[in-house]
Amino acid sequence: MSSFNHVSFIESASCSDSGSDEEITTKSREVGSSSLSERRSNRSEGAEKQPFPMKQILAMEMSWYTSPEEDSGSPSTCASDVYRLGVLLFELFCPVSSREEKSRTMSSLRHRVLPPQILLSCPKEASFCLWLLHPEPSYRPTMSELLQSEFINEPRENLEEREAAMELKDGIEEQELLLEFLFLIQQRKQEAADKLRDTISLLSSDIDQVVKRQLVLQQKGSDIRSYLASRKRIRQGFETTAAEEENDDNTIDDTLESTLLESSRLMRNIKKLESVYFATRYRQIKAAAAAEKPMARYYSALSSSGRSSERSSVSSPAQPTKDPINESRQGGWIDPFLEGLCKYLSFSKLQVKADLKQGDLLNSSNLVCAIGFDRDGEFFATAGVNKKIKIFECESIIKDGRDIHYPVVELASRSKLSGICWNSYIKSQIASSNFEGVVQVWDVARSQLVTEMKEHEKRVWSIDISSADPTLLASGSDDGSLKLWSINQGVCIGTIKTKANICCVQFPSDSGRSLAFGSADHKVYYYDLRNPKLPLCTMVGHNKTVSYVRFLDSSTLVSSSTDNTLKLWDLSMSNSGVNETPLHSFMGHTNVKNFVGLSASDGYIATGSETNEVFVYHKAFPMPVLSYKFKTIDPVSDLEVDDASQFISSVCWRGQSSTLVAANSTGNIKILEMV
Repeated sequence: MSSFNHVSFIESASCSDSGSDEEITTKSREVGSSSLSERRSNRSEGAEKQPFPMKQILAMEMSWYTSPEEDSGSPSTCASDVYRLGVLLFELFCPVSSREEKSRTMSSLRHRVLPPQILLSCPKEASFCLWLLHPEPSYRPTMSELLQSEFINEPRENLEEREAAMELKDGIEEQELLLEFLFLIQQRKQEAADKLRDTISLLSSDIDQVVKRQLVLQQKGSDIRSYLASRKRIRQGFETTAAEEENDDNTIDDTLESTLLESSRLMRNIKKLESVYFATRYRQIKAAAAAEKPMARYYSALSSSGRSSERSSVSSPAQPTKDPINESRQGGWIDPFLEGLCKYLSFSKLQVKADLKQGDLLNSSNLVCAIGFDRDGEFFATAGVNKKIKIFECESIIKDGRDIHYPVVELASRSKLSGICWNSYIKSQIASSNFEGVVQVWDVARSQLVTEMKEHEKRVWSIDISSADPTLLASGSDDGSLKLWSINQGVCIGTIKTKANICCVQFPSDSGRSLAFGSADHKVYYYDLRNPKLPLCTMVGHNKTVSYVRFLDSSTLVSSSTDNTLKLWDLSMSNSGVNETPLHSFMGHTNVKNFVGLSASDGYIATGSETNEVFVYHKAFPMPVLSYKFKTIDPVSDLEVDDASQFISSVCWRGQSSTLVAANSTGNIKILEMV
């Protein structure tokens, strides 16, 4: 209500009282009126400079708020102000989407015609509005009547009730939210409690089984000790010497010390060991449950065979059926898990048995790329970027404390060497691969090159000679091909072509009809060579190049990758053609860019690390069993220094023994033993 006793409707764009449309255009753009924004959206770019018709719009809007009596020339009164209040009330309850619609609606309002949606949705407001907009001023309410009207006063009277109702509704909704939260927590805790109850039940069952087995073994041990003691008494006439008693005491002390050491290692890795235990148990229970389903169908069909089954049951006694789940709980898991646990705790450290010192140790290009033992574990060969294959006698190096060790045989190649492999049948035969893509076969006894095979177009990373068929050799190359060679004929007899570089190949020890290889596409492929068109299985899980593959046995494979992991695969679980679930992922070493070596023997897996360390894992557990760090000695000062650029480049077990040979990127070679 203005000081002139008038109610005025003024849009934000009308802040200027200038008489110029052009000036109003500029200023209205600065304040950003809604009307201007609407016009901008409907105008073309060329018409954007046209002035905004502010005067016309304001004149039109003022006409909406002009009462009928003012239109006819009568002076403005309080009734006219009431009329204007009616127009304002109508605009508050009736929003429109466009100016054209607004113009039509307001024109209809002059004749007291309201939109149907307002009459339906807001009948009380529409009735009150029509009272204020009566064409006859005397029929409009006075200010006193307006202030005392039910329309104005009813909301105020019910405001507290509405607020209380809203607060109550909000409170109920909050309580429902809290209740939902508590139910969710209860459900999760109940699920955890059920799982914990099942876990404790499983543990209790396993403890009972182990205790029973322990009692049986103790009884057998007692019987054996009684028997030996009686033999001893008979032989020595019931005499026990002091030396024997001392030996018994020393044995007890050694056993106690070993038990304490194993216990400390057990506690350090209790979480990981627990995880492996439960994974092993649930995997076996799941497999047993899967095996139970076809048996259940069989017995169901048997029981529904009618009279014949009745006669059969009469004529022959009922055979007890086995419960595979119960059988899996009855100790079938104990032997493999116990074997892994004992092997994990069998050794406490890697000890240096010999440090191989070569005459050309100061040679800058002395990186050892491959190490391999011969058939009997008597000799081992090294090969690398110095283009030489060096053959050393293992025992002589261990026993002789010489300052410098010389190879018994040295074979020279034209190119840097990437891999070597001994023939398991012909003791003196060794094969090599080089950076020029050539595969060579050597006779170590005569120090001669036997044959060369040159069909690869790029560097050959890996070779392997089949133990089951010692005339068959496989090679994998950067040219994306795996080639099979006949050693006797010196020719390629088969090729498997892939889209990525092949970094490693290996035959299983018991077959020459299948092989596995790792690729730069992050996958491991297992082929039946009788059908080389498609892999028998593809193992997917690594995130980077697969640098090594090694068979632990005919159905278990370990792979190494520059993603810092080794992965253990069960080939018997790969019937679908793709295996995405390794048995374990071994982590602890560092390997992100270099070939660090991989070797497997008797369940133990050795690998190198870019921290210049050798790591040993056991197939049963994903954490390292042992590790040994190569010391870096300055050749000038003979002092230990820290050189982050050095890494382990190759490792190899000595047959099925606890001895392994490891070399690093400077050519430093050590013979290590687990003790």
